[in-house]
Amino acid sequence: MARVTGKSEAVYERLKGDIESLRLRPGAKLSEVQLGEELGASRTPVREAIRRLAREGLVDFVPGEIARVAAISLGGVRALFEFRMLLEPEAAASVARAGAADERVAVPFRELLERLGDFDDSFRALDAAARARSYQGFHDIAEGFDQAVIAACRNPYLARTIRDLRSQTVRLRHLSHSGPRRMLTSLEEHRAILKAVTRGDAQAAEAACRHHLAQTLQALIDSLTGQDLAAGADVQVDIVG
Repeated sequence: MARVTGKSEAVYERLKGDIESLRLRPGAKLSEVQLGEELGASRTPVREAIRRLAREGLVDFVPGEIARVAAISLGGVRALFEFRMLLEPEAAASVARAGAADERVAVPFRELLERLGDFDDSFRALDAAARARSYQGFHDIAEGFDQAVIAACRNPYLARTIRDLRSQTVRLRHLSHSGPRRMLTSLEEHRAILKAVTRGDAQAAEAACRHHLAQTLQALIDSLTGQDLAAGADVQVDIVG
């Protein structure tokens, strides 16, 4: 039994990574047989992984029918960001207040600020082709920031809710940073949040986080309405204007 559970976890992590990175596009079919052959797994761990991803909202799964990678819609994106704007600015403010009271809380955010500066310097020196290959470095820093906020947030319910949204937000991060211009502005937005947190300025951290979320939402709307996803992807534009 432990062997099956371990295999299911490996399949789950692989599929989740492919969905979040958009290697598996919205609307892509998830055949248990085909995935089992590709991943060297039986149908049972593949089925378990798909059901788990369905519970997280990354897969649309109807028993007896083939599963698909969940579509991305304007309505869903807007609803998600409305919820995030209720949560994440408060979490950023909470972390800034905690850092002001305890210097140790601010340490990982100072380290991220340094990493961000190093990445910025190196990224701007690259040509266009090299920039396209280096996006993962920024995604790693952004993910590190999100995880640091979750770890440092003093409200466990708030931290848990933000953590539970990670699967959706990571996938959208890859979509919203589809060009170097947006990535560079997002870098500056993260820098503003990090500086506020390391200063212990809760009001500035909250405002900077709210601004970042608003700008990211707009980038996603532009990407979705501009049909930036590959042809054939199941993107539902269900709210206009």
